[in-house]
Amino acid sequence: MVRVGIIGGSGIYRLLENPVRRVLSTPFGDATVFLGEFGGEEIAFIPRHGEKHEIPPFKVNYRANLYALNLLGVERVIATNAVGAIDPELSPGTFVIPDDFIDLTKCREGTFYDGKTILKVGGREVGGVIHVSMTPHTYCPEIRGALKEAAQELGLEITDRGVYVCTEGNRFETPAEIRAMRILGGDIVGMTGCPEAALARELAMCYASISVVTNYAAGVGGRVKLTHEEVLETFSKRIKDLSEVLKRSVGKIPVKRSCPCREALDEFLTE
Repeated sequence: MVRVGIIGGSGIYRLLENPVRRVLSTPFGDATVFLGEFGGEEIAFIPRHGEKHEIPPFKVNYRANLYALNLLGVERVIATNAVGAIDPELSPGTFVIPDDFIDLTKCREGTFYDGKTILKVGGREVGGVIHVSMTPHTYCPEIRGALKEAAQELGLEITDRGVYVCTEGNRFETPAEIRAMRILGGDIVGMTGCPEAALARELAMCYASISVVTNYAAGVGGRVKLTHEEVLETFSKRIKDLSEVLKRSVGKIPVKRSCPCREALDEFLTE
């Protein structure tokens, strides 16, 4: 059984020791998973955008990815994201551990529970029309704590709060959209955080993410034009630090789960 899974950019899995590639079949399609040692233990890594970064955000099979981790017995999921700063105080290069999100996606499959499909979670069956809660914590407090502690030990600039706004993509947002997001309470904006976080909760998994601010969002700080090359350049500069945070955080996540995430499906599970 693999305890921890990581979902992120394809550059991360190259840091795994002795990686083994597996393709897992799920009711929602196939998912490619790499198993290898990372941070002192075996983890499962999923390159969200594919091995060659060929899958755009709106076409990522979020359900297959999360369910594949569930099949491996994963209980803890760490995700990474590249984001733009809505809050002008968050400068490019800053690490952010969000504590809430706003989902503005439009066309993505946002739930496992279609009223028909029967799933297995922790060896027990669950299905039907199920409504999970994203409270009292939108993201797992135990994983968030491990990420924060790891980053602080490395002396990295980190913000331990933030509302992640997820958009459909592929285009970047307009200045008017960013102004609206700020009114709604958004701090950072990206294209991959949803429905990933909610799907993890639907499987009673612990899930938290660490985001790298790669740029100011449209209209923030006098921003006139944003390019994809700029995003890639800033993210690539922080990939080493991000990898070190992930390695340290894996060992800091408690083996025994004491957070509410594990109870998300308790009232729905059957023997």
